[in-house]
Amino acid sequence: MELEDINTVAVLGAGNMGHGIAEVVAMAGYDVNMRDIKEEFVQNGYEQIEWSLDKLAENDQLSEEEAEAAKERIIPLVDMEEACGDADVVIEAVPEKMEIKKDVYTELEEVAPDRAIFATNTSSLSITDLAEFTDRPGQFCGMHFFNPPVRMQLVEVISGGETDEETLDVIEALADDIGKSPVRVHKDSPGFIVNRVLVPLMNEACWLVHSEEATIAEVDSTTKYDMGLPMGSFELGDQVGNDISYHVLEYMHEVLGEAYEPCPLLEEKVENEELGKKTGKGFYDYEDGPGAEIPTDEQSDLVKARLVASMANEVAKLIGNDVAPPESIDEATKLGAGFPDGPVKMVDDFGVEKALETLEEAYEETGHERYEPADYLEERAGEGGFYDSAGTADGEVEFDVIRVEYPGDMVGQIVLDRPHRMNTISDELLEELSAAIDLLEDDEDVRSILITGEGEKAFSAGADVQSMAAGGADPIQAQDLSKKGQSTFGELEACDMPVVAGIDGFCLGGGMEMATCADMRVASERSSFGQPELDLGLLPGWGGTQRLKHIVGEGRAKEIILTAERYEAETMEQYGFVNEVVDNDELEDRALELATELAGGPPIAQKFTKRAMLAGRDDTEAGLEYEASAFGHLMATDDLMEGMTAFMGDGEPDFQGK
Repeated sequence: MELEDINTVAVLGAGNMGHGIAEVVAMAGYDVNMRDIKEEFVQNGYEQIEWSLDKLAENDQLSEEEAEAAKERIIPLVDMEEACGDADVVIEAVPEKMEIKKDVYTELEEVAPDRAIFATNTSSLSITDLAEFTDRPGQFCGMHFFNPPVRMQLVEVISGGETDEETLDVIEALADDIGKSPVRVHKDSPGFIVNRVLVPLMNEACWLVHSEEATIAEVDSTTKYDMGLPMGSFELGDQVGNDISYHVLEYMHEVLGEAYEPCPLLEEKVENEELGKKTGKGFYDYEDGPGAEIPTDEQSDLVKARLVASMANEVAKLIGNDVAPPESIDEATKLGAGFPDGPVKMVDDFGVEKALETLEEAYEETGHERYEPADYLEERAGEGGFYDSAGTADGEVEFDVIRVEYPGDMVGQIVLDRPHRMNTISDELLEELSAAIDLLEDDEDVRSILITGEGEKAFSAGADVQSMAAGGADPIQAQDLSKKGQSTFGELEACDMPVVAGIDGFCLGGGMEMATCADMRVASERSSFGQPELDLGLLPGWGGTQRLKHIVGEGRAKEIILTAERYEAETMEQYGFVNEVVDNDELEDRALELATELAGGPPIAQKFTKRAMLAGRDDTEAGLEYEASAFGHLMATDDLMEGMTAFMGDGEPDFQGK
């Protein structure tokens, strides 16, 4: 089967996951049969879909016509044969009970056509075991969505023991076609990628509190404000549901052994039905108490070391057993759990050898198998990290199409170095840009980034169309290139340090999309801007349709993109895209001066400001929540005292980022 052969998708289960999956698939243009065991269940699911689509249309995330068309594509059904008799793909999203799923697949196998692929949305159960309930193990795989499916990008595509490669390719293509980001899980292993990292992490947090080595406040303060994760460990557990974490752990314990023994503290919460937000009380009290109020200043080095070591061990088991490579683990966890950096990179930054030592010490003290280091962890500790070094023998990273320079105090400069090609953006340049951002973010002596183009003709004239054309007009490759550019520019946008773009000459297409991801833009008088993609029959594919409107407003963004015209620097300053226009011969000095000024600012406050603004871009409440937390955290920093002392004494502050 090819993607083009898929017309009808059946979704089994109309609960939160089932109706969310049905909505996403219908929005992408597929006919959807949504089935549940009772009419009231399936109708309730359909009403939830109607509400969601109306909300999306109200917020201009799709048109009213698109919302109505999606509703019409979904048919709520109870009869299994009517729902699945002509389905090309069946996505099962029924409760996480093996017996329930067995009954469903037994009934499904009797009515589904031979061509149909079965995909289970299980979050932890064995794909191989579930496939045994069918007569088509080669056409059976995991397709694990994350909640809520309408908003979450990740889909884990999981191979069972007998899954055909063609089946995985088709389901991965389907996930991509419905607007999701598929990540391949090469082996059937409990928890797959995201839950395999998150659930043991939650369990270790519980053990730390149960053994009285830390408090809930210390664990969550460390997780959220030191490790930089989006939620505290216990806060996340309450959000997901402590029963969910516990049941996944029970399964891991059964399959993988004593290292995954659920902590008695978690078991106690489940027995007392303190499941988190959905019951009003979990590790925090949401009915009679203040909820998850996490202190900003109770971080613990012990907690951080244990939690990072826990992630290191799980990462080592996933990579060492060929379940997934480092890149997939990091991508999946960032997309599915909102980690700012993936766990592999976090462990490498922390130090694999240090994580190994933490495990060895805890194993010696407690004798608990959860601290027994994986063989592959010991191997990578000897190599210095999980990621293979991209540098030279002396540790310096080599670049071919960009340069990294250090032109001023605390400023790292990225120079696009393809002047003979007008600094156009190639696949290689995207890779090197990503590596350069990582390099500068890891450099403690760098506190702002300046990005410029070599020569006077162009900051960047856009994508390297010639090299792309040489690769042929392959839609799948084009989609992959679009996602790669979106991701790389997203790294620039999400960088914790201030980013200044010094623009001299053409800033067109992909070059303008890159500049959009800077925090401030300084341009020479001779510079010109534009998004010419529509003149080529394309559209901006590296984030331009989404990011530009946040700077100049939706009306101006549509004008720039739909007309595909060129705009002078002065006009773009009036539109609010350019912060400052300077004489041609002053551009280099002024851009560096601005980057240096920003580098002297308070690093922690700058980081939190950028994160709060990004968090609130599409969800003001989320931004305000982050803003309040960050405001509290900043009150305990040395930088605050430095700033206030300098202000009172009419002097210049010397912020140290502490």
